[in-house]
Amino acid sequence: MRLLLKTKYYTFLILGLIVLVTLQNCERDDICAESTTTTSRLIIEFYDTDNPEELKSVPNLTVYGEGLITDENGSIIEPTEASDKIITRHDDDDAYVFNITSNKIALPLRINDDLGNDFVISRFVLEKDTDLRLDDDGTTDSSTDIIEITYNTEFEYVSRACGYKSIFELLNITLDTGGDTWIDNIEIVETTINNENTVHVNIFH
Repeated sequence: MRLLLKTKYYTFLILGLIVLVTLQNCERDDICAESTTTTSRLIIEFYDTDNPEELKSVPNLTVYGEGLITDENGSIIEPTEASDKIITRHDDDDAYVFNITSNKIALPLRINDDLGNDFVISRFVLEKDTDLRLDDDGTTDSSTDIIEITYNTEFEYVSRACGYKSIFELLNITLDTGGDTWIDNIEIVETTINNENTVHVNIFH
């Protein structure tokens, strides 16, 4: 009888240890920690053209992907309020870069190309002085530039819970010069985009 009880005790003990180890493994492998680095955004800082070492904030800045904002008929329009079509702030995922003054932004890049190219292109609208477009004064208006970012995408396995992250290799950034521009120059500082602790591009204005 005593041997039977001892055998049951050890059986339950072993089963308990198996369950405990299984739970620990699930917690470690099946939850993607917030501190884990996943796909990074392109970090841009704005500098003064006349004093290139000095950061210079862009007044009343609005930034969004080209062609993403449309009306009920599908026609492309300019935004009149903050929405999820506009990029979030680099330091606050709950706030949008809409009519704010800032010297730093973070652009979320597309990971795939729909045209079958070996490279990917993302285009963003950068509007300065958005308040002048939104007010009732018809004699003033904002200044809008479009930047085109060309890059390659690689995928790196992170974990079972986090999946894969994208790493971008910058190839080129150009300014769409369809008219008067407020951006004077664009400088690529870091070609590899795999974290948001590094500034990748400087824009001078």
